[in-house]
This record gives sequence, structure tokens and C-alpha cells, in this order.
Amino acid sequence: MSVRLMGIVNATPDSFSDSQGAKDPAELVERGLGLVREGAAIVDVGGESGRTDREAVPEDEEAARVVPVIQGLMAEGVTVSVDTWRAGPAAAALAAGASMVNDVSGLSDPALAELCARHGADLVITHTRVQPKVKEYADLPDVIEDIAALWEERIAVALERGMREDRIVLDPGLDLGKPPEDSVEILRRLPELQAFGRPLLLAISRKDFVGSITARRPADRDAGTLAAIEPALGLEVDCLLRVHDVAGARDFLAVREALREPGAVVEELRPELRREVG
Repeated sequence: MSVRLMGIVNATPDSFSDSQGAKDPAELVERGLGLVREGAAIVDVGGESGRTDREAVPEDEEAARVVPVIQGLMAEGVTVSVDTWRAGPAAAALAAGASMVNDVSGLSDPALAELCARHGADLVITHTRVQPKVKEYADLPDVIEDIAALWEERIAVALERGMREDRIVLDPGLDLGKPPEDSVEILRRLPELQAFGRPLLLAISRKDFVGSITARRPADRDAGTLAAIEPALGLEVDCLLRVHDVAGARDFLAVREALREPGAVVEELRPELRREVG
């Protein structure tokens, strides 16, 4: 089945991997367009950091951060997702043209399902037993069994609120309310989560479990992220990989495919690519 890349645009001043202060919407639009040129099939725009050492921002402020970015990307024909768990920003983003709501809260507010159903948008249902902005680990004797149980429950809620099943995407919630060993266990047992028959979203990039294994800060975790992508390849369901380094992930997938595909055509390298300039 297909593997697609989701690029990340943080319209926040305090992302865990990109703390650069206030950002200009026009620059963020250009960043999103750059991600598409690098190979992103969809761009995920977020207006609130997932960091648990920051308070939640007011909903109108979150919406004000993402709407101009979404509008700018939509004007260029980009498929856009909004990374939010609250109905107010989700409604504003969908009205601006977003076609997916990436909810990291496990559908804590069922109104998100109603909004997505009304707009014909996709809804990501993410596994977590911990509320957003809270840093704690849930006690999960078997993390895969718990993911399946929560997904079953939340899918039922979404369908009751008008969602079509073919508009639902499932995310196992790497690192969300989970210690690093649980995230590693999820990736080891990822094929077990295909039973729902729905596309999977893996928000895998620069996560704590990668940092725990490599002892590196977020911006230096891209190589480790590529290794963590491997379990998602070869699944029988479609998979969307949410990554910061879209170009690196694209190159990884392209070289891997060429090495594994018998008879793959590898063309002669263009002369201008043989050496660095200068």
C-alpha cells in the first residue's frame, strides 16, 4: 500500500524542535511550499505547541496563527491538515480549507467529528490516555491492546457524530502519555494495528524515544527518525509519515525502494550533481 509524507509547519513560537519566536505567516506559507517541493503530500499546520511545559493558548489565538497559513497554502493548491484538539481552531481551519483535523487528544471533544463530517474532512483519531499539555505516563499493561480498545471506542463515537468510516485515520500516539519503551513496542508490533483496515498516521519525527536511544536533542534526531520509519514500510494499509525532514525521508524511501525492487532503473547521475559547487 502507499506511504506518503506529511510535512510539518509550526505556526508557534515554542515548538519542541523549533523555538524561534513569533513567525510571519508568509514565511510559514513558503516553508510549507518548500516541503511540498521536497516531497510532502500534505502539510500539517499547528498553532499550539504540544510541549507539556507550556500552558494552552487561547483558542482564538491558536486559530489566528493557523488560518492565514492554511489560506496561503490552499491558494497554491496544497493539501492541508490542521494539528489541533479543540473545536474552535478546528472549525476556523476547516472553513479556511483544511481537509484533515489531526487530533492528538483521542477525540476528547466529539464535536471535532461533527465538524469533520460537515466539511467532508478526514479525522485523525490518536491513541492517548493522557490529556494534551499534561506530562505523565498512563499505566498500559499491553500498549497494543489498549490502542485497539481506545480506537474501537472512539471510532464508534465518531460514527455516531456523522463521520464516514473511510474518512478516519488512526494514529497510535507515539510518546503521547507513553514512556519511550512503549513507543518502541508500538513500532515493533505495528503490523498488529492493521486489523482496523484504516490508514495509519505515524507522528514519528524527532520524538523522545528517538532521543532516548540516541542521546540527541530534537534537531539532531533526523537520522534516528529514518530508522524508526522502517517498521511502517510494507504494511497492508496506507501509511502517512509525519516528519520534519521531508527531503531526507523522501531520499530514504527512494533509495530503499531501488535496493529492494528487482529490475529497478537507476539512471546515470546528472553531471551537475557529481560535485559540490565551489
